[in-house]
Amino acid sequence: MKSYWIRHENGNAVLELRELPIPEPTPGQMLLRVRATSLNRGDLLGTIAFHRAAAGRPAGVDAAGEVHAVGAGVKEFGLGARVMARGRGCFAEYVLIDPALATPIPDRFSWEQAAAVPISYVTAWEALIQFGRLKKGEWLLVVGASSGVGVASIQLGKVLGAKVIGVSTAEAKLAKLKALGLDAAICARGEDFSAKVLEATGGRGADLAVNLVGGTVFGACQKSLGTFGRLAVVGYVDGVMTTPLDLEVVHGKRQEIFGISNASLTPAMRADATRGFNRDVMPAINDGRIVPVVDRVFPFDQLPAAKAYVDAGAQIGKVVVRLD
Repeated sequence: MKSYWIRHENGNAVLELRELPIPEPTPGQMLLRVRATSLNRGDLLGTIAFHRAAAGRPAGVDAAGEVHAVGAGVKEFGLGARVMARGRGCFAEYVLIDPALATPIPDRFSWEQAAAVPISYVTAWEALIQFGRLKKGEWLLVVGASSGVGVASIQLGKVLGAKVIGVSTAEAKLAKLKALGLDAAICARGEDFSAKVLEATGGRGADLAVNLVGGTVFGACQKSLGTFGRLAVVGYVDGVMTTPLDLEVVHGKRQEIFGISNASLTPAMRADATRGFNRDVMPAINDGRIVPVVDRVFPFDQLPAAKAYVDAGAQIGKVVVRLD
């Protein structure tokens, strides 16, 4: 089978197409025939220590496809079942999947729509619900709003009844994101946007901020929070890993700061997140309140071009690769 691997050289991610045997599922695993997969910045970035692999590693972390084979003991899905799932090495024609990380695909969904769901919406669930504890009527700030997780966070925030502020570097992107229900849109290109957040919230500040950019906006995110505000650090596409922390504000406003990363989770923790996503997010996907946003679809043999498109930061939502 064809499989893309990723190597990191001098901070850059390089994709390599390899020919590998089709894997066999062991007990508790199932083999997915991949029909579509999506690109995720965290998986591709070569500047993040958790994702470096000088010798190469299978690339791709979520996929949609059909169950091709199952190992002993697998009862959750039968052969031919359409599922979307998180996994390791999803930039391939076949991938081994833990059934606990898979979800049935809604009948009306295309492969491309389904591939846009797993990582982005599970991550949004972790940031907004599991750790962010976002409630109806609260203010949600999404910085890096046009990314896959950014779009998922906006949509989930609205479903939860929150008022949502989106921050992006492009007015054109914000105009499109307003259709998803943004209550306020802020265009910021490196400047401190906290005063605009405080103005939008009537001086209250955000109850939860989701930082999808990194260290360059951390200070503005923290200053944007109100009393008892929570700050989720989800990504650092800017490559800035260190940033000043105002301890006086953390203490005085009783702020909480937490990180969201798949890298440190055990299989049981990942399964727990999938159950939470299935319980809290899938009903809104099934009834149409949440519709995945697919920016562009590339054929599988153009995966390097898809990566270049994502690296340029041009997309709104997800970039998907389709396998025939």
